Amino acid sequence: MDAFRKQFIKELNPHSKVKKVIAVMSGKGGVGKSFVTTSLAVAMQRAGYRCAILDADITGPSIPASFGLNNQTYKTDKGIHPTRTKTGIQVMSLNLLVENPSDPVLWRGSLIADMVTQFWTDVYWEDVDYMFIDMPPGTGDVPLTIFQSLPVDGIVVVTSPQDLVTMIVEKAVKMAENMDIPILGIVENMSYFICPDCHKKHYIFGQSHLEEICKQYHIEHHLSLPLDSKNTQYIDKGKAELMSINMDEILSSILQID
Repeated sequence: MDAFRKQFIKELNPHSKVKKVIAVMSGKGGVGKSFVTTSLAVAMQRAGYRCAILDADITGPSIPASFGLNNQTYKTDKGIHPTRTKTGIQVMSLNLLVENPSDPVLWRGSLIADMVTQFWTDVYWEDVDYMFIDMPPGTGDVPLTIFQSLPVDGIVVVTSPQDLVTMIVEKAVKMAENMDIPILGIVENMSYFICPDCHKKHYIFGQSHLEEICKQYHIEHHLSLPLDSKNTQYIDKGKAELMSINMDEILSSILQID
């Protein structure tokens, strides 16, 4: 991290310890960014690393529901303690702090950005090897504030096969370049569907443009994830840690961070 970026970084809670911070972002909503964030954390925790998820998607927080979590945070002199999943992943989300998770968050961007920053400065993150930030969609004020205020070590970009999304993901890639944060890989979610009868791949949302984008921006690591109803059911039932998804291509890139 260069000296210019360092001067804007907020200090971590003095009781916390976080080694690496990975932002998972998308140029638009609806591409499965939270699903990919969850999958990466589950896979990395399963590999023996201590993981955490900071849910920065304040207006659409879905991470707690994926793990079957509810209001289980508490505060001590060390700060706010995040909720832990069954396998020990630490999770902090606005939905864990409000009385009714279905109530809308009617906040302006500056308030949302302040809340995300407080998740970094006020929460007690205990011995975290890899923190995954579930970013709000888009490339606006809040993502910009996060990249300026938190020591993000790398970015995973999530996309889907549609042509329009290709244009939008390029904006996300360019934003990362402008912030001088390395892109660790691109995940194309809902890339194809494997028919259970004929076992052929069907490209429901059109052919992939993933390799073209990666070649254009010199991104080495990329991954295509299929539509899988079984994993969707695990998420819907709050049992994300039962999912079985091969995220090795992206995990290997994350593990290479200095």
